[in-house]
Amino acid sequence: MSGLSHINERGEAQMVDVGDKPIAQRNARAEGRIEMKQETLDLLRSGQTKKGDVIATARIAGIMATKRTHDLIPLCHQLALSKVDVDFEELNERVGLRVTSEVRVNGQTGVEMEALTAVTVACLTLYDMLKAVDRSMVIAGVRVIEKSGGRSGHFEADTSGDN
Repeated sequence: MSGLSHINERGEAQMVDVGDKPIAQRNARAEGRIEMKQETLDLLRSGQTKKGDVIATARIAGIMATKRTHDLIPLCHQLALSKVDVDFEELNERVGLRVTSEVRVNGQTGVEMEALTAVTVACLTLYDMLKAVDRSMVIAGVRVIEKSGGRSGHFEADTSGDN
């Protein structure tokens, strides 16, 4: 009907049957950013926040969320992930952090949603832990930047003008 794999011929939502797909190594990388006031970034850099190690907490939150993606997004499959990395770097053109994730599985479906979930929850955790000093933070630009494995092949976003 719609060409969407999560919609059946009657227009109803369905979980995609991946049982006949071959097991393959599938990877996805995602990114997002959290913009903040310079004072907030300076506080983060100093390690003097009242809630402890903000970056370590956001990293762990992103990793944990990745493993719960199937609980958050109704039609996602539960996956036995083989790798999850969440990293942070300061932005060049804006004040804030770029958050990236890399997720890998040997399985029958991709891990784009898991990579996006890692970035999003890491950004939300940063916001939560820093909101007492900066409620004007903005989370933006969450997207898949690379995907490989599976029938649809390799995808890489144009990141030439980023950061």
